[in-house]
Amino acid sequence: MSTSLLLSWPGAVEAAWPDEGVAWHYGDPMREQRTAESAAAIVDRSNRGVLRITGGDRLTWLHSLTTQHLTGLAPGNTAQALVLSPNGHVEHHLTLTDDGTTTWLHVEPGTAPSLTEFLESMRFMMRVEVADVSADYAVLTVLGLRGDDLTVGLDGVTARLEPDSFGVIDLVVARDRLPELAGELVRRGAAAAGMWAFEALRIAAHVPRLGLDTDHRTIPHEVGWIETAVHLNKGCYRGQETVARVHNLGHPPRRLVFLHLDGSVDRLPEHGDPVETADDGTRATVGFTGSAARHYELGPIGLAQVKRNVPVDAPLLAGGVAAAQEVIVPPDAGANVKVTLRRRQIV
Repeated sequence: MSTSLLLSWPGAVEAAWPDEGVAWHYGDPMREQRTAESAAAIVDRSNRGVLRITGGDRLTWLHSLTTQHLTGLAPGNTAQALVLSPNGHVEHHLTLTDDGTTTWLHVEPGTAPSLTEFLESMRFMMRVEVADVSADYAVLTVLGLRGDDLTVGLDGVTARLEPDSFGVIDLVVARDRLPELAGELVRRGAAAAGMWAFEALRIAAHVPRLGLDTDHRTIPHEVGWIETAVHLNKGCYRGQETVARVHNLGHPPRRLVFLHLDGSVDRLPEHGDPVETADDGTRATVGFTGSAARHYELGPIGLAQVKRNVPVDAPLLAGGVAAAQEVIVPPDAGANVKVTLRRRQIV
C-alpha cells in the first residue's frame, strides 16, 4: 500500500491500522469534525481498494453473487452490497455505482486482492472483466451540508458514489490527480479532515465498518446491513439460506450497540477488547469492542457487538472502560420484524 501524497499537507499525522498511509488528522481533529458536520470537509481515503468491472453481463453477474438487487441499477445510482460465505458470514462490504458501461466499487483497505480473486473464480462464461485498479485510482470523500455544492462541475471525477446510510459523497479519482482535486475542493471552501473525524462521525451515525465492527462470524442482521446492503426479495446468492432463515424464523445471535464511554478515563478501548457485564461484581464477557473514537460533542464513543439477550439497559465494560449502551439493532431483529435502525445522520 502506497503512502498518500496528501500526507505532505501541513499538520498531517498518519493514521494507524487499518488506515495506514492516509492522514489521521491535520492538527486539529475536533475542529475538523465540527467543520465536516456543519459545512464541508474532504477526507483522504485513498487507502481503500478500487475495482473496475466491465462487460455486458456485469450487473446481472454481480446481482447473482451479492446480497443486493443490481439488475435494475440506474446509471449514476449507488448501492451497497455484501459478499457472504456459504454459511452467511460477511466476507466483503461493497459500495458501488454504474455509469452505463462500467461498474466502479470500493472496499476496505487490503481486501481488493481477495475480492478480485473471488470474482475471477466466478466468471465462468459471463461477459465480464474484473480489474483491481487500486494502484491507479483513489477514493476522496466529501462530508457536510455543502458537499453537493462544492463538488458540482468538479473535473477529473471518474465515479461519484453517495452511500445513503452515512450521507457522504465518495469520489473515485485518478490517483495521480488526488492532490490536485483535493486542493481544488479546499479552494472551493472545504476543510481538510483526517480519518479521526471520519471515524468519529461514522460511529456517531451508527454505521458499522467491515473488519472493525465485524468478525469472521458476523451475519448481516447483527450489524444492520440487512437494512442497507441486503435485498430480501431477490434470487439465490451464496449465503442466502442464512439470511432467509434468520429473517423468517429466528433472531441473530448478536446485535450492534452504540457505546457512550466513560469520559473520565484517559484511554479508549482497543479494537477486539472484550465487552463485559458487571452484575454484583461478577464479570461476564458478552461481546467485543469494534470502533472507538473521541467525538467533538459526544465525547468518547464506540460500537460493539454483544449477545442478543444482554438487557438493553445493562451497563457494560468495554476493555475495562465503563459504557452505557444505546440500541442500534434491537433484540427482536429478524423473524419478519420490521426494524428501523436508529441512525444519526450527519447531513
